[in-house]
Amino acid sequence: METNDRKRKWVALVPVAVLVAMLAGAISIFGPDAILGASQVSLLVAAGVCAVLSRWIDRTPWRTIEQGIRANVGEVAGAILILLLIGAISGTWMMSGIVPTLICYGLKIISPKVFLLTACVLCALVSLLIGSSWTTIATVGVALLGIGRAEGFSDAMTAGAIISGAYFGDKISPLSDTTVLASSVNRVDLFVHIKYMMLTTGPAILITLVIFTVLGLSHGGTPSARMAVYAEVLGRQFNLTPWLLLVPALTGFLIWKRLPAVAVLALSAGAAALAAVLAQPAIISEIGARVTQGSPLRVGFAGVLEMIADTVSLETGNVDVDKLVSSRGMTGMLGTVYLIICAMCFGGCMQATGMIGELAAMLSPLTRTRAGLVGSTVLTGVGLNGLVSDQYLSIILTSNIYRDAYAKGGYEPRLLSRSVEDSSTVTSPLFPWSSCGMTQATILSVSTLAYAPFCFFNILSPLMSLLIALLGFKIPRRD
Repeated sequence: METNDRKRKWVALVPVAVLVAMLAGAISIFGPDAILGASQVSLLVAAGVCAVLSRWIDRTPWRTIEQGIRANVGEVAGAILILLLIGAISGTWMMSGIVPTLICYGLKIISPKVFLLTACVLCALVSLLIGSSWTTIATVGVALLGIGRAEGFSDAMTAGAIISGAYFGDKISPLSDTTVLASSVNRVDLFVHIKYMMLTTGPAILITLVIFTVLGLSHGGTPSARMAVYAEVLGRQFNLTPWLLLVPALTGFLIWKRLPAVAVLALSAGAAALAAVLAQPAIISEIGARVTQGSPLRVGFAGVLEMIADTVSLETGNVDVDKLVSSRGMTGMLGTVYLIICAMCFGGCMQATGMIGELAAMLSPLTRTRAGLVGSTVLTGVGLNGLVSDQYLSIILTSNIYRDAYAKGGYEPRLLSRSVEDSSTVTSPLFPWSSCGMTQATILSVSTLAYAPFCFFNILSPLMSLLIALLGFKIPRRD
């Protein structure tokens, strides 16, 4: 029996090794474009290897594996709908002139020397108020990316500031689904959980802000002529008016009323589509004329549908601005949906066959000390983000794996909930094949491998969790 248990542990490593090897090969060949298909194939092949090995070693019924996959894919149905609505927002907010208006106003207000700091703080505040990093990045983040490009910052650096701030706000927001999930799964009061997280999250965000401040101050600056060109081209192409800002204001109001994310995104996209018809009729007609001919009503209707659903670009006479004002629509999110489904298939196989549990058991010798327990929790949370490609599943599995170990060690459950958030939540956008990584890369049009080195908060959070555990600071034992 002991020999069989040892055999299962090593067998559980095989699908992981296959996945890592195939992803490494795919990325070396296709680069960032690996997420357009090669990464998905790698996930499905690794899932197949997992299923075959489990059938061979443990005679696991195919029905069990199939049910695991179905349940896993079903868990992300809501996320897929949100992704499609985010695609609709990216098209309507851009073509209606909302994002160009925010960019032009931002160029006048935000100094290049403090731009990265401002971008990080602004995204943190918005995400804190609405409890959603994805929504923050898809709206405020897209506008900030355009401002950063005009002010001479690399897209990767700006994306790092946006994502760092958005995930900090998401992590400490009582409206965040991941924060509520981590606290509820571990039976910790929500506000006790948030307060305890600040011991690791506070230093991580402070260090992040210092780094972005230094990077901003050392920025050589962009000639004001270039910024003026951006403003002039956008002003010529779009009808820029403060009235367009009513749509972001409406979105903020709906969020404040705590409407579901799907409702907020759908109403925001609808309001932006109406704004596009009223404020940018020439652009809507231009888009519609590419796909149909006929009456103005027919062409306009086609333009609205095309703006929402498909990839749209405009010729402004400036190559940089052309890239800035292009939008992907719902079609641009289909690659992300494809990746998420394949990742959930792999995660479902690993969970249904018990291989994830076997991998966690291999880490059990590390849990004998306080630092080892927290360290193995953080390592598992990060690792599961890479394996199952979903932060929600990572939060649940990591909590379930280590709950008994924390109880036996005499530690309060808030230590586990904090360790899970420090790893599972914030590192999710650092993996190119994960749902978060693919989503942010798609929204911002910046590859995960490019922006990841600048996501200082996301990198520092798990390290800070380990440091606090080593120091033993504010880690009380149960009576």
